[in-house]
Amino acid sequence: MKEEKANIYFAVLKNCPTSPRKMRLVADMIRGVEVNKALDMLKFSPQHASQNLEKLLLSAISNWQNKNEGVRIEESNLYVSDIRVNQGRTLKRFRPAPQGRAHRIRKKSNHVTLEIKSANPIEETQSEN
Repeated sequence: MKEEKANIYFAVLKNCPTSPRKMRLVADMIRGVEVNKALDMLKFSPQHASQNLEKLLLSAISNWQNKNEGVRIEESNLYVSDIRVNQGRTLKRFRPAPQGRAHRIRKKSNHVTLEIKSANPIEETQSEN
């Protein structure tokens, strides 16, 4: 199990204060896309969730660099292999309503897991040795 995790490059974002539905819209944009193109897409996307995903992708790239110190990013052909958005905890609040009532407000959050892989099989065999 430990050996398998050594070859997986990922980053996790927990309790992000965005609804999972809005985050999935942005996550679906970059799934399967090359890393540099995904960074450009996130940088110029108007959605608020894209800022958080951009930081997460940069963190995953940094994790890849820590495990592969001698390899250049440009030559490795990294791409976003898997991105999962799960629902986090929901904060429940009340807002005053007419005639002495109260309406419930649900502030949703999410957890995002992003994995990147290299498209070069030669490099992966070199990193194992």
